[in-house]
Amino acid sequence: MSPNLRLYNTLTKQKELFEPLNPPFVGMYVCGPTVYGDAHLGHARAYIVFDVLFRYLQSLGYRVRYVRNITDVGHLSDEVAGEGEDRIARKAKLQQLEPMEVAQRYTDSFHADMDRLNVRHPSIEPRASGHIPEQIALVEAILRGGLAYEANGSVYFDVLKYNEHRPYGVLSGRVPEDMLAGTRDLDGQREKRNPLDFALWKNAAPEHLMRWPSPWGVGFPGWHLECSAMGAKYLGNRFDIHGGGMDLIFPHHECEIAQSQAGHRTEPAKYWLHNNMITINGQKMGRSLGNFINLNAVFSGNHALLQQAYTPMTVRFFVLQAQYRSPLDFSNEALQSAQKGYRRLMNGLRIARQLAYAPDETVAADERNRQEVNALCEGCTKGMDDDLNTAVVVANLFNLLKKINSIHTGGLQAAALGEETFNRLTTTFITFTEEILGLREEKSANPDELIVSLLELYREAKAAKEYDKVDKIRGYFKTQGLVIKDMKTGIDWAYEEG
Repeated sequence: MSPNLRLYNTLTKQKELFEPLNPPFVGMYVCGPTVYGDAHLGHARAYIVFDVLFRYLQSLGYRVRYVRNITDVGHLSDEVAGEGEDRIARKAKLQQLEPMEVAQRYTDSFHADMDRLNVRHPSIEPRASGHIPEQIALVEAILRGGLAYEANGSVYFDVLKYNEHRPYGVLSGRVPEDMLAGTRDLDGQREKRNPLDFALWKNAAPEHLMRWPSPWGVGFPGWHLECSAMGAKYLGNRFDIHGGGMDLIFPHHECEIAQSQAGHRTEPAKYWLHNNMITINGQKMGRSLGNFINLNAVFSGNHALLQQAYTPMTVRFFVLQAQYRSPLDFSNEALQSAQKGYRRLMNGLRIARQLAYAPDETVAADERNRQEVNALCEGCTKGMDDDLNTAVVVANLFNLLKKINSIHTGGLQAAALGEETFNRLTTTFITFTEEILGLREEKSANPDELIVSLLELYREAKAAKEYDKVDKIRGYFKTQGLVIKDMKTGIDWAYEEG
């Protein structure tokens, strides 16, 4: 466990020392996808970011219960007003399917994309539709507290009455009076006492496909309600971390805080973490805006904005090049750069696994390089401890890679570092690359045996000065995205970086 991990808390607007409520246990809830379409690059950023947090907390020795929900009901087309048509039900009508068929199709697609991105499975993945009793119970508790009201079979949270006792807008910094001044009269809001009130339970019209019985009639839960109910069920009324994209701060997370205070008498989370968006030309990427790029299109290259296909690990590296609260703008140039950077790290990973320490009393100690290696290893940990600054971690890994390459090519002797520093060098590089950043080598097949055989043929052809054969072998390697490296210490191969 690290005594130095600091995380930016959106609630307090500052970095805070991470001190879990009940160490070594950590409860973390992250808002999952609404499953009415395929996952896109914006989703990738959010779930990679919180996957890295999950991995790092585990590496520090914390016992983490990570809950990430599936929204399969209640997410309406107008998120702010809480009105409109259920997004999954609308897709079901368009495709002439059952709503749960749509939800299952896109849940499976989401899982497949997350597996490709090497995002670890959460500890628990509850579905909103499977927790209707818990949501009804929470609405009843809020009603008993006098902070909600029923209207025509729907139940709404009374924002202004709540605001008399506790400020509404603590997370987003919005003031109810200012928000009221900017509202307009919308159809479907006439049964509300004021436009800021949000739905806890919605009455279902006869043609509505997703509906459940409740004390207020047949209906369905509001989108905000599900996370409060499921978070409390699996993590308790108060837990350590609640995460999601910055676009969820208002209204989703703001509403969660209010309804949890009203129903559970406590704020749900101690730390609120939000990742910034992926943008295209400065505009947020999202399905509702129509400017998104599905992950399967990224992996296949089948999109008008893409010049080529990009592998899942290239996408993961692209996300990790930036600190999670920084904006990240899509471009082919940025993804191509990420592709080169990812391949460089994979080349380093191969070499780091192959290197072995051999004591040699004839090699003088190199104190300068030893200090540099130790400082770079510490820099990886400091980067993660400073609000998960993966950009700093990546920079330190590339500098460690220079030392690894130098040992590999004979420019730096492993014995000059000493056994402890050498082991720290290789262990830090491998652990941070694979276990914490979650980057892994991508191979369409295991080429090692073929590569070894071809390299032996290459050596023989070179020794025999059969340069046409040498060129053919080099050409074949290039078609596979590989290069042959002729070094003083021998012949090796690497991923082509650019």
